Amino acid sequence: MTTDALISPLPTTSPTAPDVAEAEEILALARRLRWEIGTDFHQALMEAIYAEAARLAERAVTRPGAKPRFDLDRTIDRLVTSRRWGFPLMMVLFALIFWLTISGANYPSELLSNLLVGRIYPALHALAGLAGLPWWLRGLLIDGMYLATAWVVSVMLPPMAIFFPLFTLLEDFGYLPRVAFNLDAIFKKAGAHGKQALSMMMGFGCNAAGVVSTRIIDSPRERLIAMITNNFSLCNGRWPTQILIASLFLGSLVPAALAGLVSALAVVGVAILGVLLSFVVSWALSRTVLRGEVSTFSLELPPYRPPRLWQTLYTSVIDRTLIILGRAVTFALPAGAAIWLVANIPIGGSTLAAWLIHLLDPIGWLMGLNGVILLAYIVAIPANEIIIPTVLMLTVLVTGMTDYGAGAGVMFELENTADLMQLFRAGGWTLLTAVNLMLFSLIHNPCSTTIATIYKESGSAKWTAVAALLPLGMGFGITVLVAQVWRLLTG
Repeated sequence: MTTDALISPLPTTSPTAPDVAEAEEILALARRLRWEIGTDFHQALMEAIYAEAARLAERAVTRPGAKPRFDLDRTIDRLVTSRRWGFPLMMVLFALIFWLTISGANYPSELLSNLLVGRIYPALHALAGLAGLPWWLRGLLIDGMYLATAWVVSVMLPPMAIFFPLFTLLEDFGYLPRVAFNLDAIFKKAGAHGKQALSMMMGFGCNAAGVVSTRIIDSPRERLIAMITNNFSLCNGRWPTQILIASLFLGSLVPAALAGLVSALAVVGVAILGVLLSFVVSWALSRTVLRGEVSTFSLELPPYRPPRLWQTLYTSVIDRTLIILGRAVTFALPAGAAIWLVANIPIGGSTLAAWLIHLLDPIGWLMGLNGVILLAYIVAIPANEIIIPTVLMLTVLVTGMTDYGAGAGVMFELENTADLMQLFRAGGWTLLTAVNLMLFSLIHNPCSTTIATIYKESGSAKWTAVAALLPLGMGFGITVLVAQVWRLLTG
C-alpha cells in the first residue's frame, strides 16, 4: 500500500446560496460604512483621545502664573474634607440634623400621643366595658399591649420620619462618602473599616437600621465589628430618656437661663462618649477575638448632585422607617403584656413587680441606680421608647403615689416637671441616679429589634450574644465604677 493511499483527501463542500447571500450582505455593509466614516477615521479618533486628555489635564494641572479654573466639586471638597474644617463642619451638620430631629419630632409626637393615648385609649376602654370584657383581659390587651405599642409609635415614628429623610438627602447629595473619607484614618487606627462611619451615623436614627447599613462593608470581620459597636450610637428611642433626665437633674444645677444649654451639652456629651466607646471597643475587638488584617478599599468621591426628593422619601419612609417601626411594634406588643402582668399579678399581698424590685434593689444600689430602673430595662427590652413610662408606672407602684391620673400598673407620662421631680424624689432618686441612668441608657444591651436584626444579618447566634452581652457588661462595670468613685468623693 502506497503512502498516497493512506492519505485521504479533505472533504470539500461548496457554499450554499444563503451563505453567499449573507457574505455579500456583510461586504456591502462594510463598503457603505467605509464611505460614511470617511478616510480620516483613525485620525479623528486619535484627535478625540488627545482632546479628552488635554481637557482632563487642564482641570488637574495648574500652570505657573495661570489662574486656576473654578470647579464647584473641588471647591466644596477643599472645605468639607480639609484637616482644619472637615471635622468641625461634620459635627455642626450632624448636630443640626439631630436638633431638627429632636425639635421637629416634638409636635407630631404630641399629636400622636394625644390621638393614640388621649382619645383612642379611653375609647377602647369604653368599648371593652360595653363588650363586657373582664378587668384582667381589658388590662392585658389595652393597658398593657395597646398602651405600650402606642408609646412606641408616638415616640419612635416622628424622629425616624425626620432623621431618615435628612440622612438620605445627605447620601444622595454626595456628602456621606466624604464623612467616610474624613473618618477613615481614625477607624483604620481602631482596626475597623472606614465605612463604619456611615453605619454609626445611621445608628443615631435607629440601631437596627444601622446594623442593616453595615451591608456596605465587604469584610465579614469588619462588618461584625460594626454590628457589635453600633449599639453605642444613641438611637432616637434613647434620646427622650437622656433629654428628660438631663433637663430635670442637670439643668436644675444652674440658673434657669443656662438650664437649656447645660442640658443640651450634657446630652451631646453622652452622644460623643458613645462615639469614643465605638472606637475603643472596635480597637479591642480587632486585636482580640476579631483579629485580622485591616482591609483596604477604594473610596470614590462621587460628584455632588441635587437630591431626588421623591426617591428619597420613598427610600427613607418605606424601606427604613416603616420596616423598622413594624419590627419595633412586633416586639412592643408582648413587652406591654409582660409589663402589665408583672405590675398586676399579686403574690403574698404584693405584686410581682414589687417582689422583683425588692430583689433588684441591691444590684441597683451597687450601680448607683435602683430596682425600679433595672426592672424597667428588663421588661422593656423590646423598645427603649417605653422605658420612661415604665419607670414612672413602677415608681408609682413602689411609692404609692397614685394621684397622677393613672391607675396602678398602667404606663403614663407626666409633662409637669414639678410632678416628675416630686415622683422621682419620692422614689429615692439622686443626682448620682440621674448621671448613671444616662450612662446606662447609652451603654446597655440593644433592644430586641436590634438583636433580631443582628442575628438576621450575621446569621450567628454566638456573635448576636456577644453584641447583646458585651455592652450590658460594660454598662454594669462603668456604672458600678462611677457609683463607687462618686460615693468615695462625696463621703
